[in-house]
Amino acid sequence: MLYKSTRGQVEKVSFQEVLFSGLAPDGGLYIPEYLPKPETFNVNSFRSKEYDEIAQIVLKPFIGNFFDEDQLREITNKAYSKFKSKNRCELVELSNYHMMLELFHGPTYAFKDFAMQMIAQMFQEALNKIKKSINIIVATSGDTGAAAVNAFSNLKNINLFVLYPNNRISEIQRRQMTTANASNIKIFSVDGTFDDCQLIVKKIFSDTNFSKKNSLTGVNSINWARIISQVVYYCYAASKIDPQKKIDFCIPTGNFGNIYAGFIAKKIGINIDKLIIATNLNDILHRTFLTGRYLKDKVYKTHSPSMDIQVSSNFERLLHHIYDNPKYVTKQMEQLNSEGFYEIESSDLNKLKEDFLSGVATEEDTLLEISSVYKKLDLAICPHTAVGTFVSRKFLNKNKVMITLATAHPSKFIDSVQSALGKVIAQPIEMKQLYSKTERVIHAPNEVNFYKSYINREI
Repeated sequence: MLYKSTRGQVEKVSFQEVLFSGLAPDGGLYIPEYLPKPETFNVNSFRSKEYDEIAQIVLKPFIGNFFDEDQLREITNKAYSKFKSKNRCELVELSNYHMMLELFHGPTYAFKDFAMQMIAQMFQEALNKIKKSINIIVATSGDTGAAAVNAFSNLKNINLFVLYPNNRISEIQRRQMTTANASNIKIFSVDGTFDDCQLIVKKIFSDTNFSKKNSLTGVNSINWARIISQVVYYCYAASKIDPQKKIDFCIPTGNFGNIYAGFIAKKIGINIDKLIIATNLNDILHRTFLTGRYLKDKVYKTHSPSMDIQVSSNFERLLHHIYDNPKYVTKQMEQLNSEGFYEIESSDLNKLKEDFLSGVATEEDTLLEISSVYKKLDLAICPHTAVGTFVSRKFLNKNKVMITLATAHPSKFIDSVQSALGKVIAQPIEMKQLYSKTERVIHAPNEVNFYKSYINREI
């Protein structure tokens, strides 16, 4: 399996190159030159398999021969060893034909653990093979950074630099990063938004000389290994549903990585009808599907901070699938950078709507949804999940099964949840312990040269 850039200005590369580079040198995102056909996976066989087995089957065609079967099995076993559920994720019934997929049974209580634990073990196995070290730089709206810190702390031959927007993530998300007692981890609190953090990372990677000199790589969802790791839980969830029923998935999303993984799952043969984009007040994706104009706006601070994003990086991958024209994708990305918007033709928008629907939840909607679900089911949900369940109810269809992704444990956003419920909820012991630990964080400017200088000094 070879990989190409969405912008088409570089040669095709192997999975190894994709794993270690993250962003392509032309500024594009790597995608496979083709998607494996459904018969490659024998998706019907997933019904009799455990999560870990499904993961190995799904990952293998994308990885090729870079890891053999024994190595992939070991990587998978190590990646999921910290999960609190033997099933890795859990399906919970909300109503007769509405399910919720709990993706927060990993070590940091968020769905990002699935991909981050996997990619950390891939890195470690690969570095042992090729005898080199790497430096990871990652922007986070909260959960990605926490998951990365947990996955990469004290791993050999790896340094991790994490940028998060100051005062725009939850306290638990922050403490999961800043209390890490690992010499290979550096945490930066950035003056700005997540989009600012993400732009800094992209600018650093766009300086190819600097990137190569310092052996830089990324673990945001711009890294294809992240995407394929997330495809697995769509496959697993679908395997638990009556095969005669079509499935809609509703996904609270900001950077479009999680829902794009669902799109790939559909393309490789999983029984998915619609993928529903659930957004908060930062509803750029919803507005795009309504109007055909991707237009950046102000970033609003919300109860669901991991979705407080205006530049959804993985949407570029979806555009490439629709257009199959790297030059046109490049033109649109350049226009977004220079003018803050681009247009999608109505015919192309209609193509997108064959696979996607969208909806939005206001701040009031979100809190009321948390309260409503708790009253009906005695079940606390996080604000991001609440955005998902609120939007999903608009599209419920008794002839299909709706699965809403529960992206984080409610205790990660305890202030918002307790505000909605009017009562205190219990926190896992691991979260309680964070409050007594010392935080280590570098308050840093929204300026790319600061981070370049810092990396040059530290490496």
